[in-house]
Amino acid sequence: MRPWQILESVNTREGVLELRRRGERDFLMTIAGRVLMNSQHHRSEDVLSDVACAALGKKSRPCVLLGGLGMGYSLRAALDLLPPRAAVTVVDLNQKVVDWNRGPLGPLAKFPLADERVKVVVADVARVVANSRPGSYDAILYDLYEGPHNAINRDRHPLYGSEAIQRTRAALGPDGIFAVWSEESDPPFEERLKTNGFTVTRHKGGAGGRLHVVYLAQSCELPKERMRPESGPPLRTRSSTNIGRRA
Repeated sequence: MRPWQILESVNTREGVLELRRRGERDFLMTIAGRVLMNSQHHRSEDVLSDVACAALGKKSRPCVLLGGLGMGYSLRAALDLLPPRAAVTVVDLNQKVVDWNRGPLGPLAKFPLADERVKVVVADVARVVANSRPGSYDAILYDLYEGPHNAINRDRHPLYGSEAIQRTRAALGPDGIFAVWSEESDPPFEERLKTNGFTVTRHKGGAGGRLHVVYLAQSCELPKERMRPESGPPLRTRSSTNIGRRA
């Protein structure tokens, strides 16, 4: 077995983010020594995009927000299913991840960033959602490291807490889709989705091996007094929050 070659690394608040390569198409992305993603395994990315795009139905011009670029697999899976007039905004926290997808990682997912339907934003996806106009998106997908599983301060989490879910719901149009990847099932997160105006189904990330979970949530009616997100403290996120991860 060939050793891993470090192609590039960058310092982040969570530690050193590295892109490693072994052979022609075997890539590894790590942060502080922890594996974020391996190019050989991306079935759960495919499931995330598949279930979200299927739930969109036959909209001719859907607007989609994807949080977490990773190695581009979830974006590619979505583009392969979305119509020609779709608009996809991809948000990633680190410019270096974007650069890698336009460079050595590009061939893996057939250069999805080159698709004319795609716009890239380097930012904190929690802030992008919070600052969105009501009804901006038909679907919001989160393909982020760890997902809601074992989130710190669960109900106050900037992506998966109650107030964050309310902001996400506000950014979605009628019957909007919120699809979230998670390492494992997280019943408290599922309950928060239901409490804050979503119907929820769970999907397996693939067959065999460790099974990740994809939550598919669709907005539904809420009483008027609960339609607006509650006020809360300023958003505080860590750099790994917006890093697309693993398989």
